Amino acid sequence: MTAGNDPSSASKSGRFPLRRLVPLIVIVAASVAVFAMGWHRQLSFETLARHHDALRDFITTHELSALAAYVALYIAAVALSIPVGAFLTVTGGILFGVVLGGAAAAVSATIGAICIFLIAKSAIGEYLVRRAGPLAERLAEGFRADAFSYLLFLRLVPVFPFWMVNLVPALTGVRLGTFAAATALGVIPATFVFAFVGAGLDSVIAAQQAAYRSCLAAARSDCRLEFHMHTALTPELIGALTALGVLALVPVVVRRLRARTGPATVIPGPERSEGARNP
Repeated sequence: MTAGNDPSSASKSGRFPLRRLVPLIVIVAASVAVFAMGWHRQLSFETLARHHDALRDFITTHELSALAAYVALYIAAVALSIPVGAFLTVTGGILFGVVLGGAAAAVSATIGAICIFLIAKSAIGEYLVRRAGPLAERLAEGFRADAFSYLLFLRLVPVFPFWMVNLVPALTGVRLGTFAAATALGVIPATFVFAFVGAGLDSVIAAQQAAYRSCLAAARSDCRLEFHMHTALTPELIGALTALGVLALVPVVVRRLRARTGPATVIPGPERSEGARNP
């Protein structure tokens, strides 16, 4: 194989292999198409409430197929960085219950995150790590040194965009194993909380449907089915998840404090003293 055809030669010479951008371009194009066509608006509580009875009937007779379709939709949404994770998790609780819906959402979120992480890392992450300046490299190295704790914190606290937490580790050279483990563990608390919220929304959906039908029967033009996610994301819930996130940073703080104090003073032991007595 000639040097010109060797992929590693391009990496060593600093040239960027454009073929690596193909998966990322496909993802970006698909995401742009979803937003441009307005398909993401179909993932709403209004759509869910409108088709709730039909979805229930389908799940009753084809539960495995329905679960597979839900997982595929969730993975695609995360991979395309469409910000509907909370809605899909609540939907999983509504349709499949706390345990099954929460587990399916956690697995789907982790797989989708790994997909976009690998695509971003292979496309531009490795190149940026090699070409980063001294300051950027020091920041990336600091993040990588405690990547698991930092990622666990970012996953536990539900105020950081999920897509951003998928991309930043890819651009700073975090290992796949660390990313996957922190993601899988970090999404569990919020996922099951939202699934629990969803499991209790059947009565809300029934009330919404009744009010919506009454509105249509009155020939009104402002009939809507509404549910806002901020009603589920209460300050108490955010506080509890933030507390878990802070606990994830404790190992980082301890390590930094130990590094500042420096190595402990070595006191000569008995062996040293005896050696000094025996010339």
